[in-house]
Amino acid sequence: FSSGCSGGRVVTATHRRRLSPSGLAMATAAAVVLISGFAWTPVASAAQPTVGLGTATPFAVLAGTTVTNTGPSVISGDLGVSPGSAVTGFPPGQVNNGTQHVADAVALQAESDLTTGYNDAAGRTPVTTVSTDLGGQTLAPGVYQAASGLGLTGTVTLNAQGDPNAVFIFQAGSTLTTASSSTVALIGGAQACNVFWQVGSS
Repeated sequence: FSSGCSGGRVVTATHRRRLSPSGLAMATAAAVVLISGFAWTPVASAAQPTVGLGTATPFAVLAGTTVTNTGPSVISGDLGVSPGSAVTGFPPGQVNNGTQHVADAVALQAESDLTTGYNDAAGRTPVTTVSTDLGGQTLAPGVYQAASGLGLTGTVTLNAQGDPNAVFIFQAGSTLTTASSSTVALIGGAQACNVFWQVGSS
């Protein structure tokens, strides 16, 4: 999770988040917990409101049991875990512009709000079914769904069509897998804070 509009939101059933190519930050929890050529722009049938994350909004990493980091990851935003209390790998990992909340009231409330946000994103309709790999596609605001795993190889372009409040929600039945050097390109006023990835497993 990223605060403000600097990053999209990955909300998974296991709260797992990988960060930075040079390091790895992973958060895990009990089940409730982002090319040129072909361009395809589905028409969104209705504008979607944002997914409310409540007090989970400022968290870059939020887990239920354990946060484990290897390498020189740099996390911008809060890091939290609750009801578990295990946080390892900091240092060498760094938390910038944020605070660590370990098994405290702030992390507990954020976990509750995260569950609400996850259920909201998972229930959004109407959905447009997408291929299992988003690479090479240009998408309008709306809700996109893959019944099983969702992947990204190369670049997916999200076009807000001039609306800075446009919301993009991706529902993956199981996993979200991003290839090395993959990119989510934002055009037409799209903002990363309005992009949500609801992932069934990891």
